[in-house]
Amino acid sequence: MDALAGLHVLDLSRGFSGALVTQLLADYGAEVIRVEPPEGDPLRDQPAFYFWQRGKKSVQLDLGSKSDRDQIQRLAQRSDIVVETFRPGVAESLGLGYDDLSALRPDLLYASITGFGRRGPYSHIKGYEGLVMAKLGGMAHSSHLTDRPGPAFPSVPLAAFSAAQTALQGIFAALYVRERTGRGQRIDTSMVQGVAAHDPWDWFLRLVAERYDKAFTTAPPISEAGIPNHSFAFRLLVSLTRDGHWLQFSQTSDHLFRDFMASLELDWMFDDPEWSTAPEFETEEKREAFWDRMLDAVASKSLEEWQQTFDKFPNVWAEVFRATPELLDHPQMRHNGHVIEFEDPRVGATTQLAPMVRMSGTPGRVRSPAPDAGQHTHEVLAALAEDPASPPRTQRNEPLPKRPLEGITILEFGLFYAAPFGPALLADYGARVIKIESLAGEPMRHIMPFPDAGAVKSLQGKESVVVDLARPEGREVVYRLAREADAVMMSYRAGIAEKHGIDSATLRSHNPDLVYLCAPGYGTDGPCGRKPAYAPTIGAGAGMGRLQAGPSVPHGQPMTLEEIKASSLRLGTAAQAPGNADGCAALGVATALMLGIVARERTGVAQDMLTSMLCTMGYTLSEDCIAYEGRAPHHTPDTQLLGFSALYRLYEASEGWVFLAAPKASEWVALCQALAGRIDLATDERFTSEALREQNDEALAETLAAVFLENTANGWESELIPAGVGCVEIADGPMSRATIDDAITHEAGFLTEVEHPSFGTHRRLAPLVELSLTPGEARPACLFGQHTESVLRELGFDDAEIAKLVEDGIAVTS
Repeated sequence: MDALAGLHVLDLSRGFSGALVTQLLADYGAEVIRVEPPEGDPLRDQPAFYFWQRGKKSVQLDLGSKSDRDQIQRLAQRSDIVVETFRPGVAESLGLGYDDLSALRPDLLYASITGFGRRGPYSHIKGYEGLVMAKLGGMAHSSHLTDRPGPAFPSVPLAAFSAAQTALQGIFAALYVRERTGRGQRIDTSMVQGVAAHDPWDWFLRLVAERYDKAFTTAPPISEAGIPNHSFAFRLLVSLTRDGHWLQFSQTSDHLFRDFMASLELDWMFDDPEWSTAPEFETEEKREAFWDRMLDAVASKSLEEWQQTFDKFPNVWAEVFRATPELLDHPQMRHNGHVIEFEDPRVGATTQLAPMVRMSGTPGRVRSPAPDAGQHTHEVLAALAEDPASPPRTQRNEPLPKRPLEGITILEFGLFYAAPFGPALLADYGARVIKIESLAGEPMRHIMPFPDAGAVKSLQGKESVVVDLARPEGREVVYRLAREADAVMMSYRAGIAEKHGIDSATLRSHNPDLVYLCAPGYGTDGPCGRKPAYAPTIGAGAGMGRLQAGPSVPHGQPMTLEEIKASSLRLGTAAQAPGNADGCAALGVATALMLGIVARERTGVAQDMLTSMLCTMGYTLSEDCIAYEGRAPHHTPDTQLLGFSALYRLYEASEGWVFLAAPKASEWVALCQALAGRIDLATDERFTSEALREQNDEALAETLAAVFLENTANGWESELIPAGVGCVEIADGPMSRATIDDAITHEAGFLTEVEHPSFGTHRRLAPLVELSLTPGEARPACLFGQHTESVLRELGFDDAEIAKLVEDGIAVTS
C-alpha cells in the first residue's frame, strides 16, 4: 500500500528544491510527470540526477510554444498537485499561474517555491542559493571559514533543501484539507523562509538585547584573537587525533561534559579552585589555556584509541569528519536501511539514499530509474489526447477548517531543537502539540543566560505538561493523553522510550490509531543508537564540515597547536554554519509527521515511522551522496572559498562585497551587455563559448575581479539586477540580524508578532508556508508547566488529585 497512491503530480520546477519535493512524492506512490525543456533538464549534468529524478516520468515541452503551453494546461487539468519554482509573475505570464490552472481544476493544489517570496524589495531577484544566502547574511556569517578578510561561500544548499521541506509540509497540509473538504488551494513558500528555520535562539537573543540594551549584550562566538568566547566550543570540541583524524565531540549537557572530561583525564579540574568552573571562564586567557589542555589531551590518542575510549565511556562520543560520499557507508545508515542499491540503465549499479522516512505500513520505494529526456512524451500526450477530462474524485465535503491541522493532537517527547522544532511547525498549522517535559524541564530553557531564551522557538505554539515519567502516576497521565492523540513524536536516544514506557508498542496498545514517529540523531538501535547527537556531530559525520571547509583545512598530516586551533575553529564553523543539522532534521521531522498524518487519512493505516538526523543530512548533501562507477566529481569551492566558478562566486567591490550568480548561457549574454561600457567580454576569444569559459575560468575570475573593484557593492546590485544579472551586495551577518531585523523578511510578510506569557510582545517568524484558504497562525512559546493543570482537568483529574500529584512531586504546575 502506498501513502500517496492515485495522486498525479505535474512538476514544472527547475533546480534542487523542486526535484527534492517531487522525488519524495514519487517515492511514496504519486505519479510524477516532470516537464523538461527541449534541451533537457540542467540537473542532468549533476552526478545526483539519477537520485533526484528517480521514479518520475519525463515529458519534453517548450514553454515558449503556445501549443506546448496548452498541453501543459491539459496536463494540469488531470493533476492533483502542481509544483513550480518560477520567479513571481513568470508562471502567470505563461498562462500557467494558479488562477489559470485552478480555473481548469478547482481542487488543484498549486505549490510555489520562490527565492525571496512574492512581496518585498527582493521578490524579483533570481532564486539562486548563493543570492539568497548573500542577502540573508549567510556569507558574512560564514567568514570564519577562511583566514582571508571578507565573507566566505557556504557550499551546502541549505536554503534549497529547507524550502523543499517547507513546500512538502504545505502540500501535505493542503492535501489533508482536500481529503476532507474537496477544496484545492495555493501553497507558497520561499528559500528565505526555509533557511530561517535553522536559527534556534540567536534571533531571540537579539530581541532581548534590543529590549534590555544596557543589561544584556551579545558577544561573537570567536574573539578577535581567535579564541572561543563561549563554552560551546569546549562542549562541542573539534580536535585532531595523534594520527591526523579530525573529531567532532558532542557533550552539551553537564553530565555528558563531566564524562568527557574524565575521558580526557582532566576531571581533576572540577576539584581544583583554579579550574572548577570549567567549561565557563571569564577571561580570554583562561579560556585559551583550557582549550589548549583539551586539544593536547585529544591529540595524545590515535583514532583507534579514541574508539576504545568511547566503549569505556558510553556518554562520550565524537564523529570523524567524513567526506560526504562516505556517509553511504556509515554503519548506522546501513543498519537503519537508509541506503539502497539500485540499478540504473545508464550508469549501472548505484548506491543511494533510501526514501527519507522509514514507514512500517506504507513504505516508500523506488519504482523506476530516472528517465531519459522526453522518455514519456509520446505516452503521456497520447493518453491525454484519448481522455483529456479530469478524473473524478470522491469528496467528503466537510466544512473548511480555519487552520489546516485543526483537530490534530500531537504528543511530543523530545529535547533540544533537532526534533522538537518539527512539531512546532505543525502547531503553526493548527495542530495541538502537547510537550511532555520532565521535572528538570526542557534543557533549551537553560542553555542561554536569559530565561527560556534558548527554547522560545522550539516551544512556539505548544502546551507544556510536566510529569515524572519514572513514576507510574506520571505515565498514567501520558497514557490518558495518548488515547485521544493522533500522533507521537519521540526523539530520545535508543532505550529511553522503552525505559519510561512511552515506546510505540506501549502507547499504541492504548490507541492503535496513533502515528508514531521516532526521530533520533542516529536510530532506535544499532551501532550508534545510544550515542549523543548534536548538530555539529551530525554535520561532521554526514560530510557537511569537510564539504564546507573545502581545501582550507588539511587532513591526515601533522600540525602545530596553533595550526590545530585555527583549523578547529574553521571546521567547527563549517559543520554548523550558516545553517545546521538541527534545522535540517527539524524540517525533516515536520515533513515526516505530515506524511504520516496524510497517509492515515488516505489509507486508514496508522504506523511506526523513523527519520534520523543523519539520513536527513544525507538528503541535504545529496548532490554528493550517491556512488556509481565513473561518477563525475562534485562541485567544490576554490581554496579561498569564494565560490564554484567565475560566474558563481564572491567578488570584492570598491566598498563591500558582491555575489555574482550568472552560470547560464543567457545570463552570460546579459552580463556582457551590462558590463559593455567597462569591458568587452563578448568578443574576448577566451570566453566566447561555454566550454572556453570553463577552460579559462581562472582568467575570467581575474578579469571580473578587476572590474568589480570599479564600483561599490550597492552600486553593482543597483546596476546589474535591473539588467537581468544575479548580483547582490553581501549583507552583514549573522543571519539572525537579517531574519528578524531586515526588509528581506519584514516587507515580504515573513514576520508577525505574538504575546509571550513572560517576555511580552515580540517578533517571530510567521508560518513558513502560506496557504490561500487555510492559513496558519503564529502563537507564542509556553512556560514550564504552564498547561499541566488545565490538561489534567481535561483528562478528568479533580482538585484533590491534581494537588496530590503536585505534592508527591509527580507533576509541576505554573
